[in-house]
Amino acid sequence: MINLQQAMQQLPLVAILRGITPSEVLDYAHVLVDLGYRVIEVPLNSPSPYESIKLLSEKYGDQVVIGAGTVVNKQQVDEVQQAGGRIIISPHADVEVIRYSKQQGLYSVPGFYTPTEGYAAIHAGADALKLFPAETAGPAGLKAMTTILPKIDILPVGGVSPDNMHTYMDAGASGFGLGSGLYKAGMSLSDFTDNATRYVEFYR
Repeated sequence: MINLQQAMQQLPLVAILRGITPSEVLDYAHVLVDLGYRVIEVPLNSPSPYESIKLLSEKYGDQVVIGAGTVVNKQQVDEVQQAGGRIIISPHADVEVIRYSKQQGLYSVPGFYTPTEGYAAIHAGADALKLFPAETAGPAGLKAMTTILPKIDILPVGGVSPDNMHTYMDAGASGFGLGSGLYKAGMSLSDFTDNATRYVEFYR
């Protein structure tokens, strides 16, 4: 079974499928897996998210790190794990959620925006950090963070496009979380495939 480090080495992109439904999730995931994506996040404010996570985990769990986003409490951590998810992604740096996720043997990628949040998340055991919202911090904000935080992978999320990824990489980004630039609820499979391909081409 692939681990998070291996997944990010293969392609350091987290595909965020906010709004995806269980009836369509496998079709969209098939596109991602074929293109080389190895981390897929289903935010918990999507329709029936645990069902989607279960379907993804059953079909792709060995080759992809499947998990949830917008996880804000320990009960949700338990439900994600019961559905087969292995990565807990949060919009904020909740030390309790981070520690609990690690106690359960899961990967933890909390959101942060300040040095205080970053240090707290790292000390709690976070596997990587999500700089969110990246569009307001910008590459300059990211660079400032990388100079003061202990070494850890930082993934900008929010406003990331194939056109600005290089500026974030130059500032120290280890990879990216791809949200509405990749997928929006109701998007056609064709448009989604085009978007997913453009992000992958940045690394080729």
